[in-house]
Amino acid sequence: MPRWRDLPDELDPQVREFAEQLRRVVDRAGLSPGAVADRTGYSRASWEKYLDGRLIAPRGAVVALAEVTGTPPAHLITLWEPAERAWSRAELRHQQTVDDARIVRARAAPGEFGPPGSGQRGPERSVAVPGVAGPAGVSPALPSDTAGGAGRGVRARRPVLFLAGVVGVLVLALGAFLLTDAVVPGRTADASGSPSPSARTSAALPSGVRCAGAGCTGKDAERMGCSGDLVTTAKSAPVGPAVVEVRYSETCGAAWGRITGAVPGDVVRVTVGSRRETGTITGDGETIAYTPMIAVHGPDQAKACAVLASGVQGCTG
Repeated sequence: MPRWRDLPDELDPQVREFAEQLRRVVDRAGLSPGAVADRTGYSRASWEKYLDGRLIAPRGAVVALAEVTGTPPAHLITLWEPAERAWSRAELRHQQTVDDARIVRARAAPGEFGPPGSGQRGPERSVAVPGVAGPAGVSPALPSDTAGGAGRGVRARRPVLFLAGVVGVLVLALGAFLLTDAVVPGRTADASGSPSPSARTSAALPSGVRCAGAGCTGKDAERMGCSGDLVTTAKSAPVGPAVVEVRYSETCGAAWGRITGAVPGDVVRVTVGSRRETGTITGDGETIAYTPMIAVHGPDQAKACAVLASGVQGCTG
């Protein structure tokens, strides 16, 4: 039975070449996907997707793999960059196809203003009302019993309808301004004038990022797309043979704790105010553990601590 599954036929050539190179690096190191996961800090499920060409590996995972296998990082990054761009283009094409299909279905649906229904009254003649838009830019029609009378009535009402429309727009605009208190929509500020973590959830997020601010609290950074290129080590401190870190993603507005060089039984905690999240080394051979995320305004709000199985303890500043 072959070690690797066949890569998908529809893969872009650059993505295929990159996935094949990842497989060669793993093979040369004699590692399994599980061992790669333990040593890099990225989950086994994620590595299986990266190596099978079902997901493009983030830059952080590529660098981590290079470090644990002794491969020059520049070599893998050189192949990763065009592959990542090709993957992004493919995602955009897929999304455009989905959007086009939705538009086609929407156009095929009945409009708000349908043709007059049949009834006991005779056929009604319709007169278009300027300034009132209907589906697909078509003005809705008003029924009329007599052509001449309806035409004169509509012409007489045109100035009134126009003025009513202008007044309505002005009232709506004024109401929106008062409700938002002149704050730009989608942005809320705290007392210091900085956007709150929860405000980031309304902003457009980069591709693959699935949460921001308060929406990230309690969730896994990798699964939410907050790791890779979007994360930095804000603080670190040695604790015995291990190292504890505060990991921070400005894009996601969240921080979490990480411990490396650890052994089973070692615990890492991150604290922000009264909120605390914990991660533990549980499996044999595991050396890295992460806590879930906590929303922060900045990395200085977070503190990470480690409690080793040996009893040694320590925290970041």
